[in-house]
Amino acid sequence: MNPTTFVLFGATGDLAKRKIYPALYHLFLNGKLPETFSLIGLGRRSLSDETFQAHVKQSLFDFYRFEVKEDHTLQAFLSLFGFNILNIDKQEDFVQLKERVEAWEQGHEGRVNRFFYLSVGPEFFGTIASQIENSGLGEVTGWKRLVIEKPFGHDLASARVLNAQLSEAFAEEEIYRIDHYLGKPMVQRLEALQQANPVIQALWNNRYIANVQITADETVGVEERAGYYDHVGAVRDMFQNHMLQLLMMLAIQVPQNSTTAENVRLKKKKVLEAIEPLQRQDVAKRIVRGQYAGGTLHGTPVQGYTSEPGIAADSMNDTFIAAKLNIDNYYWRGVPFYIRTGKRLKSKHTRMVVEFKDPIKSLGSAQQSITPNLLIFDIGPDEGITLQLNTKDRELKGGFKPVNIDLYPDRTEAPEAYETLINDALIGDSTFFVHWDEVELSWKWVQPILEAFAENEVPLHHYPAGSHGPAAANELLAQDGYRWWFDEPDETFVVHETERAAEDESSEATPVAQVIVG
Repeated sequence: MNPTTFVLFGATGDLAKRKIYPALYHLFLNGKLPETFSLIGLGRRSLSDETFQAHVKQSLFDFYRFEVKEDHTLQAFLSLFGFNILNIDKQEDFVQLKERVEAWEQGHEGRVNRFFYLSVGPEFFGTIASQIENSGLGEVTGWKRLVIEKPFGHDLASARVLNAQLSEAFAEEEIYRIDHYLGKPMVQRLEALQQANPVIQALWNNRYIANVQITADETVGVEERAGYYDHVGAVRDMFQNHMLQLLMMLAIQVPQNSTTAENVRLKKKKVLEAIEPLQRQDVAKRIVRGQYAGGTLHGTPVQGYTSEPGIAADSMNDTFIAAKLNIDNYYWRGVPFYIRTGKRLKSKHTRMVVEFKDPIKSLGSAQQSITPNLLIFDIGPDEGITLQLNTKDRELKGGFKPVNIDLYPDRTEAPEAYETLINDALIGDSTFFVHWDEVELSWKWVQPILEAFAENEVPLHHYPAGSHGPAAANELLAQDGYRWWFDEPDETFVVHETERAAEDESSEATPVAQVIVG
């Protein structure tokens, strides 16, 4: 790669110290940064280069996943960092930044590149992009790229406004929208799994698959994010971006030898276009909205959402959402996709389960019902791919029992999502970044949900902290004859009297048999 300047907005923020600096250090140790590289951090308060380097060093000791050695390699890495004070409303600050970048670039042979990473609030994206353009900072002899974090808008209208602002300074192929779920190794293996295994590719359609379940459960509450979260809820924080991205990655059909960034993006777009539109009057039938009440999590009493610091007592914000989606195309027509995500749930995991059709039932046999075949993708916190098949049960004449085959036995230390994504952005591989078409289409599908929630047209089910969510989420599948896989039976919960009760709050989730995976 040619000489590259990494310009980091929000260089003293939490994301930078927890994710960006450790990721860059890992890339540096593995020889994946450009040979001629520098990073200029930007912030509103003045720091010397030396003070900034000390700040970066501490973040490595605090958050890098391996041991950090105090040696010449660490010093060589830190020497790449400098700092400039910058107020995004002052064009003269951008002019000064441009002068510093140009001074560093002088004397370097070849075309020079500029990499702009906006680790700041989305309300600043448009202003920064305009200032980069107007100050001349975006004029380069090589390439320029803009990396931004979610959220990409607050609804469909605001997303379109933001995209118009960014498009005035950067072309679409220069904009890299990070969704860190796309940087997870297991998610990136999904399309490769199809391509490398004709058996799976042959089964990847509505002839063999009964339903698909995508779950992202969190045990944490709102923590220190109350001010932000109470304005976005689960639908904006997780569903519109992470969950729909997982759906796209699972549902795409990528032919062999066609995994270019452009082709993957095109296939993902086609999946979104094929999702049956959600009419506002049908939102309550296909969407379950929930909010956690007080309960017990791992033996410890926890308070409900409206008792959290910074949350209004009458807040109707959603902390849980479950949805049923249908993809109306040749491959998936008739296969329901169930998605759920929420906070203060029983366990923390992100999992996708593909349930295959029951061949005995489909043949109309009167034999004993058997457990369906499953293909399970565990994305986090532990990775794994498990295929559940059936075999004869020697203890039950004529019966069957499930056995599990580990398809992911050679586990190695998986890279962090930001290591992968920053490296991909530096080399110009946009395969696992979010294209504007995906942003617009996902907001377009979610917009009726936002409108229905705003008018309280969808019941807000209160679920005890430490449970699997509202009972209504179980009913969403039960009406089609299915159930959520791998939900352990809920405990008997005691909801604090100070919490607001809902009609369904005392209803426990229907117990299901636990199937052990791996």
